[in-house]
Amino acid sequence: MEVSRRRFLSIGPMGVLGGSALGFDLTESIAIKQRLRIEGATLSRSLCPYCAVGCALIAYTKKAPNGRTELLQIEGDPDSPVNEGTLCPKGATSLQLAVSGRRVPHPLYRAPGAAEWTQVSWEFTLDRLARNIKDSRDATFVTQDAEGNVVNRCEGIAFAGGAAFSSEEGYLATKLMRGLGLVHLEQQARV
Repeated sequence: MEVSRRRFLSIGPMGVLGGSALGFDLTESIAIKQRLRIEGATLSRSLCPYCAVGCALIAYTKKAPNGRTELLQIEGDPDSPVNEGTLCPKGATSLQLAVSGRRVPHPLYRAPGAAEWTQVSWEFTLDRLARNIKDSRDATFVTQDAEGNVVNRCEGIAFAGGAAFSSEEGYLATKLMRGLGLVHLEQQARV
């Protein structure tokens, strides 16, 4: 079968994957391969972390021979009334958020003036963050505005809430930031 460029493009990727242009159908073998990959895996339902839409995900995990839990696949949940099994391009790559070889698994710190990053502990990192927040707050805290009105606010720190925050998490984060005197608060509704 001769396939012109125009015919090839009109078939689309599913047609090519399905093999109809090649003269045989690969659909069944693709389905079997997919089933074997997740056969015996534990199914867990979750939500996509990227935006406020709240698309439902299904994560397939399996115990590896070394005892660690291995994440095999993440896909849209077809039973979800929100996304009906579909995912946006970001959500469709959420597996890489967890298993990417380029993901940094521990905190890194580059001291002022240093050229290299060094691995540090979470305790060091959290202490350093707390110290920097305290120093920034102290340096930029304003007690009165230009007209002498008492304002008691921190103008040197801004906070952007996560898109996947629940109402309770958003409330808690807002209370914490307001307690520090922050006035520049925003919510990441969709990026």
